[in-house]
Amino acid sequence: MHPALDWQEDDPSSALMFSTPHDPPRPARLVRMPGELPMAVAAAIWRGDQLGGPVSAVLSSGFEALDAQLPGGGWPCHGVIEILASQSGLLEWRLLGPALRQVCAAGRAVVVVGPPKAPHLPGLRFEGIDERHLVWVRADTAAERLWSAEQLIKANACGALVVWLPQARSEQVRRLQVLAASCEGPVFLCRPSAAVRESSAAPLRLLARVGLDWELHLDIFKRKGPPLQDTLRLGSVPGGLRAILTPRLRFPSRLLPSDISREAGHVVVSTPAPDRPHRAVH
Repeated sequence: MHPALDWQEDDPSSALMFSTPHDPPRPARLVRMPGELPMAVAAAIWRGDQLGGPVSAVLSSGFEALDAQLPGGGWPCHGVIEILASQSGLLEWRLLGPALRQVCAAGRAVVVVGPPKAPHLPGLRFEGIDERHLVWVRADTAAERLWSAEQLIKANACGALVVWLPQARSEQVRRLQVLAASCEGPVFLCRPSAAVRESSAAPLRLLARVGLDWELHLDIFKRKGPPLQDTLRLGSVPGGLRAILTPRLRFPSRLLPSDISREAGHVVVSTPAPDRPHRAVH
């Protein structure tokens, strides 16, 4: 027999096995446990009790505590992000300012559609938002706002889109979500806090409000993962006030009675009338 060939009898069937010295070793066979999925399949599965991983690009929110609770570690692109707030037109800039600053720094446009108040350019400059990259679309009616948002999403014309649709219907939100799948930047949909009771196709929904000591309080009640049980408290001093706030005014809660400072949300103290007790107005 040729010296390079071996004859072996491995089993009762007397099968012949031939090998040469130049054959590469055969890789070891991967043995899976019963019910175990292939690695590629297991990586693509998301379980509802876990925080979802990134399925697209993300944009950092600028708040470490918030990024830690967002799937993928930031505002997701290619989708709608719904922000609900009772103080429409004010709180959104404080929450989105750090992310919009990144979009402007990259040379892309930030487009706002139908804000309830005119953007205050000096204040936005303090947040690092360059007005040269800010586009304000004036749209008074809901139909105009919706049409403008759809065209901007279809054209992929901006690095970030912020649109106010206080009376958006569920089918309209669903349409924006479908269109946003092909949009590279995040689409922020601003609605009133009462919409928290309505269903929405947006994969990420947050309820935002102002807290004491220049904080933002966020409740993430819909995300790719379990709802967040605790309220996030984010430090958010407006840019124009950082340099002039005294240590005393940095913590307004210390100037209020203890029973008021413990209450959540934005508190305005009214001037007491003569012979009437001090009263807090929410």
